[in-house]
Amino acid sequence: MYVEIENEFGELARYKHHLNGRGFISATATVHPTAYIESSAYVEPDAQVGQGAWIGAGSWIDRGALVGAGVFIGASVHVGQDSRIGRGAKIGSHTRIGDRAVVGDSVHVAHDTTVPDDGIVKAASQAEGSFATAA
Repeated sequence: MYVEIENEFGELARYKHHLNGRGFISATATVHPTAYIESSAYVEPDAQVGQGAWIGAGSWIDRGALVGAGVFIGASVHVGQDSRIGRGAKIGSHTRIGDRAVVGDSVHVAHDTTVPDDGIVKAASQAEGSFATAA
């Protein structure tokens, strides 16, 4: 069953509720069945969410974004259009990932952070799970 929601341009978009978490998933998005999408989160058209990913309350995965397997995205996060979040990354709450930005595998991005459009965030060291630095 689909729900139609009007966007800021007056266009109707079709969403369905994801079985795991009841979040809103666009009809053209691809979300792995094991991903958890909080009930107030949105995954927009052509976005992809990988196996075991967690999308927090009020978060918004924009058009064409790719969220890798095992990614944790906190509450009220905006992942911009055509952005890439690497496997196992952790994005803190109230963060904005800009359009076309890339966050590397296993990188931790602190809460209340802004990654600019076209930004690249990679691990500060070779240690898995290290905190991010802007490149």
